[in-house]
Amino acid sequence: MKRNLIMMLLPLALLATTEADAFDKATINQGEYLARAGDCIACHSIPGGAPFAGGLAIDSPFGKIYSTNITPSKTAGIGNYTLAQFDAALRHGERADGSNLYPAMPYPDYAMLTADDVKALYAYFMEGVAAVDQKAPATALSFPFNQRWGISFWNWMFANNKAYQPQASKSDDFNRGAYLVQGLGHCGSCHSPRGVAFQEKSYDESDASFLSGGKVGIWQAPSLRGGDKGALASWSKAELIDYLANGRNDTTAVAGEMTSVIAHSLSYLSQADLAAIADYLKSLPGDGKALPMTAAATKKTSDALNSAKVGINSGARLYLDSCGACHFTQGQGAARVFPKLDGNALVNDEDPSGLIHVVLAGARLPSTKGAPEALAMPAFGWRLNDDEVAQLLTFVRHAWNNQAPAVTAEEVAKVRQTIPQSVMNATRP
Repeated sequence: MKRNLIMMLLPLALLATTEADAFDKATINQGEYLARAGDCIACHSIPGGAPFAGGLAIDSPFGKIYSTNITPSKTAGIGNYTLAQFDAALRHGERADGSNLYPAMPYPDYAMLTADDVKALYAYFMEGVAAVDQKAPATALSFPFNQRWGISFWNWMFANNKAYQPQASKSDDFNRGAYLVQGLGHCGSCHSPRGVAFQEKSYDESDASFLSGGKVGIWQAPSLRGGDKGALASWSKAELIDYLANGRNDTTAVAGEMTSVIAHSLSYLSQADLAAIADYLKSLPGDGKALPMTAAATKKTSDALNSAKVGINSGARLYLDSCGACHFTQGQGAARVFPKLDGNALVNDEDPSGLIHVVLAGARLPSTKGAPEALAMPAFGWRLNDDEVAQLLTFVRHAWNNQAPAVTAEEVAKVRQTIPQSVMNATRP
């Protein structure tokens, strides 16, 4: 009789067991690693808030889109999601209630993920993340963008829905790097240009526009193509790995939106995965965006700065007074400390907004395991007026080998309006 009672109760016990209860520690740990690689925390957390509780306002051409709570809360998060529902949201942009997610969520890139990686991510978010029973603000776009059913047509026309297929003719490192870059890392969501419907123009290296550069707010996301005459052609594999792991290398340092990506995502990846990413990027054919560099051009500007003929109210004088101590007259900076300005991608961007922001608000390198020093550039917004910043940056964008348009005081004023005065005063004596 006792045995019969146990057999009767066993199905009830199985019904009470959720899908998440079946995951072992190794799977949960793998999911945590994958969540780092996907930089989920960047969008699904707010500064000072609980991890993955959502609420971050993401600016889009159609209005603010708020990230959702993806903790295992059953009242505010995704705690009631089955594995199949989690997979549908992650790879196909479909919520548990059947409605569409906005493609601010990079599900066209996450569509590349394997079923095993989706399962590991599900295990982590169900068992490795603390539940937060606080709902994120609801997204409320104006008509017609609040009609989520319309996204089905966008998905049909533009979204990728295919998992990554390894290329037999390529190395294991190439395929691993491609999988991380195209899928989990969703690099194309920032570094590829957008089309008329704000879709990524391409999702893999079969299209020359892939990773050829994009725009994130005021920041230029530069081309990542590393083949001959590509933007990263002059970078060695070791320099690429160093930059991805630490946000700096012998020639440059991270600024803008990429700072968070280094701090919360790429710096946690294994050396093997970073090497695979570097291999893949170096394999991409060049796009002609490499800036011609000559020693003669560098010397010409350096000699001018070192002469006694620098005008008292000139951009050159502003450079010597405000920048020369760290970046020097040759614009070469100092390896892994002060970035080179000669040939710098941010300096040479057609739109100077990101560069203006760095000068006005300063910048700080992320602290990583390999480079714990959070080196900072001071803000100059309290010290230089709009006209002076314009003169300074026009000089820098024309100096050495740089070839970028002049900066106007009006452009500086526009960026200044977006920066709190407290930020610009942060390094004021």
